[in-house]
Amino acid sequence: MLRTAALDGQLTDLLGQVGVVVFYLVVWGLVFAGTALFVGVFVPFVTGDSLLFASGIIAAGASGVDIWVLAIGTGIAAFLGDQVGFLLGRRYGRPYLDKRGGPRMQGVIARTERFYRTFGWWSVVIARFIPWGRVFVPVIAGVGRMGYARFVTANIVGALAWGVGITVIGYYAASIPGVKVLAYVIAGVFITASVIAGIRAWRLERADRAASAQADVSSAQ
Repeated sequence: MLRTAALDGQLTDLLGQVGVVVFYLVVWGLVFAGTALFVGVFVPFVTGDSLLFASGIIAAGASGVDIWVLAIGTGIAAFLGDQVGFLLGRRYGRPYLDKRGGPRMQGVIARTERFYRTFGWWSVVIARFIPWGRVFVPVIAGVGRMGYARFVTANIVGALAWGVGITVIGYYAASIPGVKVLAYVIAGVFITASVIAGIRAWRLERADRAASAQADVSSAQ
């Protein structure tokens, strides 16, 4: 909360100095850079939840700042940032690992593939609410050759729930005390859904392995 208040003050000062348009661009640029340029690794606080929440609060009290322009632009910036991370991972990550071909690198590739077989689509969505996750998961998804269409749909849902959702929650939090809890409810829903999906995927994978083992035994006989 103290961090959010401090960032709120900094953004308010920024808005007063540079105006509404530049304020939009700074918020959107930070959200984009947080994943696309790995800035979130070094300064997760100023590219993550607190930034979105504080910008929403400012929009509620500042004249000229349209909450929907701010929130939709934030969602688009979040979406584009993850797209860049995914494409970089797909273009450079996996070929780089394949060329090395050592057991350690192959182990990383195998673990990445198992991660997506377990959590799949939901892993991209819930990563939005995890500081390190939203930086690395898009790249790992690209490295792990996650289907592009699957990634895009998960990215859209994550960008809406996180980028648009938390910004709008911040806006209403200025007039409705305690509404910030909704941000954690949203995160909890997605995390719970991901756990259920992961358990289901794990059971299916175990069943497939058992069936394959049985088939091998039968063919050997």
